[in-house]
Amino acid sequence: MQDRHLPAATFEELALPLFDQLYNFARWLTQDATEAEDLVQETYTKALRGFSGFQLGTNFRAWMFCILRNTFLTSRTGLKSADPDDTDMDSMPSPQPTPEAFLIQQADRAAVQQALERLPVPFREILLLCEVEEMSYEEIAEVLGIPIGTVMSRLYRARRALRAQLLEKFKGASHGV
Repeated sequence: MQDRHLPAATFEELALPLFDQLYNFARWLTQDATEAEDLVQETYTKALRGFSGFQLGTNFRAWMFCILRNTFLTSRTGLKSADPDDTDMDSMPSPQPTPEAFLIQQADRAAVQQALERLPVPFREILLLCEVEEMSYEEIAEVLGIPIGTVMSRLYRARRALRAQLLEKFKGASHGV
C-alpha cells in the first residue's frame, strides 16, 4: 500500500468480529450491561480514530482489548477498582485441588460468577483474558501493559484468590460439598 492510512473497510473487517469478545470483557469489568455497552462503543470510537496509527501485521485483537481496558481504567468505575497488591494473599487458605479441578467437580456456574465478581478488577481481568478469551501470556502482557512475568504471577494470585473464595462459599454450604 502506498498510502500509510488504512481504509475504513479494513477496520470494519478486523474490528466487527471482536464485538462479542469485547462486550463480554467489558461486561465483566463494569458488572453493568449499560456501562459495558458504553465502554465498547467508546472503544470502537477511539480505535477508529486511532486506526491510521495501527500497523498491519501486529496483533489487532490485543490492540482493541488494550484500548477497551485503558478506557475502562480512566472511567469512574475503573478508577474505583482495588489494587491487587492490597489483597493479603498470606491469609488465604491454600487447598489441595487446583482451581480448575475444583470448578469442574462443583459445576456451579453461579458460584463461580459470584466469586469472579468479588475479585479485584486486575485479578478478574487477567482470569478472563487467559481463561475465557484464551489469550497467550504475550497477548495479555500487551493488553495490560505489564511484563510477562507479572502476567504469570498475577494469574497465579488471581487463581488462588478465586479458589479461596469458592472454598469459603462451599465450606458453609449445606449440601455437603
